[in-house]
Amino acid sequence: MGEEKMYKGNKKILFLTTFAFFLSFFVWFNMAPFVSTIRDSLQLTTEEIGILLSINVALTIPARIVIGMLVDRFGPKNVYTTLLLIISIPCFWFALADSFWQLFIARAFLSVVGAGFVIGIRMVSEWFPPHQLGLAEGVYGGWGNFGSAAAAFTLPSIALLIGGENGWRYAIALTGVLCIVYAIFYYRSVENTPPGKQFLRPKRNGAMEVTTYRSMFGLILMSIPLYAALALITWQLSLTSLIPTTAAGIIYIILALTYLYNVYKIWSVNRKHLKAGVPREEQYSFKQVAILDFAYAITFGSELAVISMLPMFFEEIFSMSIAQAGMVASSFAFMNLVARPGGGWLSDKFGRKKTLLILLVCLSGAYIGMAQIEASWPIFAAIALTMTCSFFVQAGEGAVFSMVPLVKKRVTGQVAGMVGAYGNVGAVLFLAVLGFLNPSLFFMFIAGSAFFCFLACWFLEEPGASKEMNKEKSKAEKSDKSKEEVAV
Repeated sequence: MGEEKMYKGNKKILFLTTFAFFLSFFVWFNMAPFVSTIRDSLQLTTEEIGILLSINVALTIPARIVIGMLVDRFGPKNVYTTLLLIISIPCFWFALADSFWQLFIARAFLSVVGAGFVIGIRMVSEWFPPHQLGLAEGVYGGWGNFGSAAAAFTLPSIALLIGGENGWRYAIALTGVLCIVYAIFYYRSVENTPPGKQFLRPKRNGAMEVTTYRSMFGLILMSIPLYAALALITWQLSLTSLIPTTAAGIIYIILALTYLYNVYKIWSVNRKHLKAGVPREEQYSFKQVAILDFAYAITFGSELAVISMLPMFFEEIFSMSIAQAGMVASSFAFMNLVARPGGGWLSDKFGRKKTLLILLVCLSGAYIGMAQIEASWPIFAAIALTMTCSFFVQAGEGAVFSMVPLVKKRVTGQVAGMVGAYGNVGAVLFLAVLGFLNPSLFFMFIAGSAFFCFLACWFLEEPGASKEMNKEKSKAEKSDKSKEEVAV
């Protein structure tokens, strides 16, 4: 009874925060349905369209790290509200743009909205007890992710309803209006924590708090791929005629200097309390964060990469039309609605580490199966295997984020930000590999990566409910007990 009272109203918070995430993805992918329309309307080249699609995910990687720090410091209510309000500006900018560079700048800023995912992870973790976190975070992630599919289905219809050659502009501008309206509604409707529960903040800001020198070295090392992914995107863009080699060199220098500054911040934030010694009960294992980083890079990273190539894969293998191939490929994304909550529920029910290990093995096997698909296969068998593979991928994502909020309560936003950023790093890596391999070898590469991640997860110490969480629960139960005694 005490727990029910402590978390009263949590389903409302879950629904409102899930819709905020849904809207974030709805806005993030509001360009996708209009790619050909924008190309023809503004007379863009295929090369320019490719750059716009690349920049649409580029800044999401650093944004998830920064947003994670802001969430832990200012609370998810304030940060989500601010993000939705601010992101409406580049949304309107993109809708009004009449040149490639205006589209480019607007799209770069719009990619920040992809970091909205991190905010809700902390909010949901505050409102649900540890044994329900997997399912709750799974519902949040799975149904929120559906915003990208919703954009593809609804925005073209809105543009068609408005009519005219500027219909796409009005449809995209409408998503900006929705951001403003919902930001105000969300701010008035939620709180960071249930009544009587304290919102724990980091003792220091500017970098993730760690509790041992070994963990600090691990954090410095694990930050490298975040910058390497941005460097890889820059290199890919430099291969086009639109990004000069000189400009790419300047970006590389900026990335290197930013990384060095990040190393300095990690040292300055952690040196004093590490020198004094962190009490054992306050310590957490950064190894948990690192392994979850890799697991999400494999699961979410492969999902983004595979979704981008599946339509062409089915089109070429089975001689489908573009529309048919798109519908078949969309089945991979649709599984999010069931699979991600399912992975979270399985983690709550049967153990988080065990669930993740099983899902990674199944995921590896499913991708090996995908590598065997050829024209002689019955189409229904290929679709069934694709959906099965999708289930294991997205259930794995749910299993990963069932553990993230349990690592260390006061830095949940930063842990979620880093793990989430690694999902994008995985996507960048897999898409780069796709450029050198045929689809069959590409699927085998993902399968091998998933198996190595499975081996790494054997060394994962399953994060349990932190002492901070248990203190809050104990406090609420004592409060309820004293009230009952007074009533008697």
